[in-house]
Amino acid sequence: MTLNVQFLTMLSMIAGGFYVGIVLDTFRRLTKCWKHRFILLSVMEVCFWLLQTFILFYILFLVNGGELRAYVFIACLFGFATYQAVAKKWYQQFLEHMLSMIVAVYRFIAHVNRVLIVLPIKYICRFVLTCLIFCLQIITFIVGFALKIVFLPLVWLLKMMYVLLPQRIQHNIHKLEGFYSTIENIYVRCRKFMTFKRR
Repeated sequence: MTLNVQFLTMLSMIAGGFYVGIVLDTFRRLTKCWKHRFILLSVMEVCFWLLQTFILFYILFLVNGGELRAYVFIACLFGFATYQAVAKKWYQQFLEHMLSMIVAVYRFIAHVNRVLIVLPIKYICRFVLTCLIFCLQIITFIVGFALKIVFLPLVWLLKMMYVLLPQRIQHNIHKLEGFYSTIENIYVRCRKFMTFKRR
């Protein structure tokens, strides 16, 4: 391995250690959301370190063909220590500002989505439902009124005929009147239900 390659390897590993410090702080900050989920957090921790190991080895492979030397680990630790001593505080502040901006943008988008999409759809559905119930009420009223006009003379005629019928037949007709009253009560309840829904 030439001196140039060794020098590039050291610089790459110092940068890699610095990078590990950055992504580790980022990972620790984001995993606060899952701190009560031990299994998920453990799986994420293992995946995180496997990924960082793969990235560092891939960088090392690009620089010197993947040769591991003692100074490689020393350079990586030096880069990590440099981040901890020099840039950690600044980066954490920057990360908090970025997360605050992301949360603010998310809330803004969610609010705009609610105002421009969810609420209009909700009010349109409510308006359509109100119109349908109103139309059903009108149709019910018209049908009921028409039935009364059609059947009222017939009812009068049947009452006149009822008086002339024998007692036994009147008793049977009495039972039919009870059935008619039940149907009428159901009709009245339906009208009241539709009126209540409209309000």
